[in-house]
Amino acid sequence: MNKWLKRIGVVLLVLVVILVIGYVAIYASTEARLNKVYSIPATTLTIPTDEASVTAGQHIAIIRGCVGCHEQNLAGGIVFSSPVIGTVASINLTKGQGGVGGKLTDADWERAIRHGVDPDGKPLLLMPADAFYVMTDEDTANLIAYLKTLTPVDNNPPDSTLGPLGRVLMAAGAFPILSVEVIDHTAPHADPSVTKGVSVEHGKYLATTCIGCHGASYAGKPGNDPSGPPARNLTPAGDLAKWSVTDFMNFMRSGTTPAGEHIDPRFMPWPPYGQMTDDELKSVFMFLQSLPPKSTGSN
Repeated sequence: MNKWLKRIGVVLLVLVVILVIGYVAIYASTEARLNKVYSIPATTLTIPTDEASVTAGQHIAIIRGCVGCHEQNLAGGIVFSSPVIGTVASINLTKGQGGVGGKLTDADWERAIRHGVDPDGKPLLLMPADAFYVMTDEDTANLIAYLKTLTPVDNNPPDSTLGPLGRVLMAAGAFPILSVEVIDHTAPHADPSVTKGVSVEHGKYLATTCIGCHGASYAGKPGNDPSGPPARNLTPAGDLAKWSVTDFMNFMRSGTTPAGEHIDPRFMPWPPYGQMTDDELKSVFMFLQSLPPKSTGSN
């Protein structure tokens, strides 16, 4: 009996050693990715100061979801927190205490928005720059113009940290929080013409915001908040195939589906997206309806 207990003890010890070695390797690899410095030349933008441009930038900040992660006052806060996964917090974008608004250059703003890196070139966690990379120079400049006018708010969000499970998920590719890794930083930005009128092309331009949760194929995937439900399939293989454009617009402005299901805005931030204009929402719906049907979760 003692012999078997000793053997079991040895096996368990070996397993613990293997797990520790494995986690040390995962920690080292994820730490290297989190601290990698990217050398990304900024695109030179002329940042406007006129009221119309600032107002346009505010609209972009709303419909592109900035207020969803950075809070309504854009002073940042905790996006989600879990003892084992970690804490992801958004940055205070204002010039108040704890904010970065008074420290960032125009180039810093552009690299953060379209490339997902901080002023030192290190990755920003859960910053959906892969969705913003396509933004036209005009829209990006207007957004920066608005961000530079924010009312200062004193707020010190905590630093983002990854727990053991968060690092394991990141290493396995199941927790994609570094958009800088998936962006083609040399690709052209969108042509300004796509921002005008009601069209599939305009809808595609606006719907890039959706890929952070719904995936590059819009077929759905696990949500960015691991505690929440998966993002739904937006292709014609999903429920939207049965919706009319009126159904879609009503949902985006009320959070209630045609079947009467109300969606929690913590997991589908319809309140800011519902502030798109009628033409913008019609364009997004046209684009989603034009997608090839994809099975849920497929790329």
